[in-house]
Amino acid sequence: MNKKQAKERIENLRKQVEYHAKKYYDDDKPEISDFEYDMLMLELRNLEKEFPEFQSEKSLTQKVGGTVKEGFQKVTHEVPLLSLQDVFSLEDVEDFTNRMEQKAKENGIEQLTYVVETKIDGLSASLEYKNGELTRGATRGNGQVGEDVTNNLKTVKTIPQKIKDKIDITVRGEVFIAKEDFEKMNQEREENEEELFANARNAAAGSLRQLDSNITKTRPLDIYIFNVQKIEGKEFNSHYEELEYLNKLGFNVNPVRIYCKTIDEIKQAIEKIGEDRENLTFGIDGAVVKVDNLKFREILGNTAKTPRWAVAYKYPPEKKETKLKDIVCQVGRTGVITPMAILEPVKVAGSTISKTTLHNEDFIKEKELKIGDIVVVQKAGDVIPEIVEVKKYKRTGEELAFEMPKICPVCGAKAVREERRSSN
Repeated sequence: MNKKQAKERIENLRKQVEYHAKKYYDDDKPEISDFEYDMLMLELRNLEKEFPEFQSEKSLTQKVGGTVKEGFQKVTHEVPLLSLQDVFSLEDVEDFTNRMEQKAKENGIEQLTYVVETKIDGLSASLEYKNGELTRGATRGNGQVGEDVTNNLKTVKTIPQKIKDKIDITVRGEVFIAKEDFEKMNQEREENEEELFANARNAAAGSLRQLDSNITKTRPLDIYIFNVQKIEGKEFNSHYEELEYLNKLGFNVNPVRIYCKTIDEIKQAIEKIGEDRENLTFGIDGAVVKVDNLKFREILGNTAKTPRWAVAYKYPPEKKETKLKDIVCQVGRTGVITPMAILEPVKVAGSTISKTTLHNEDFIKEKELKIGDIVVVQKAGDVIPEIVEVKKYKRTGEELAFEMPKICPVCGAKAVREERRSSN
């Protein structure tokens, strides 16, 4: 790729990630999966690294995504709520630990330890306590400035209004909706013919960022605390020690935290979390590897966007095979007929999938789907699942072709196909 091509691609990628970041962080209505977004960001990051002359402080590779919603008071975070550097292979994790070990030696530190935690798929928030009482809660926003959502956070049952020590402390956690609660919410919305939430993360974000806290109160929000941002009159040597203290104070601390001494132990922890992922009651979108030594963290410092002492390992999207038992058609309020796949129930990324949209007639033709096919279902994080592949070689000859109905299944009127308009 020459410089001209690189510049054009970088500009195009920036527009794409900005658009999708807005849909994800600000509108709480993502249009692509987390994995697809991560791949766009990875390509952009790599191109900016290869062609540093095109780097920009305005790029989302250099700053935290998200803005403050109109109607909320702004909160300036004393300690920035930074994002994490994503990595996509265990080799990348090993590169990270090698850098940490080298830096540790340069600073006379003989032994480094790490903590591996689940990366909870939710919305980051800070909680401020004065003399042991909750005084303010805020969203991450752009990392520097967030939204004051104190009244909304006070409706979350697992957030203590008072903690056991009368101290001044600011903690950071992840607000989320448990898998089972999310499925119930969407089931109720479907019964009420309301738009379904795309995933649990955005349902949580949308619920927390309501201007009316009475709406937030009706949503099954939960929180796991994973960091001390600031504390008065107390010092800790290690992150693990901090987490134990937060637990004693009465906080709902991230339950999956694995203490590791070597890269092999870190890899095992990441693999263990991946294996247990389906059985967790909450959604995750990765595993976070953190340096445990807090004084060393201070030496390492941060970039404008990420801490240098941690990385987030992202698991690849989970795929499972199942049988396409039937294709049925649903008629929406506007009269649009949408084909739905009825699947042999299969558990993917923590929840049971028994049906998914097939979008339209073109999608069915493109995939060459037949009733009775063995199909591959993918679900990145808690994103609504989709059929990504048909195992044609597993066909028995008993599969049936599908045709869209000529008559509306609801009103009996003639069904008419409208040609899709060009987006240009």
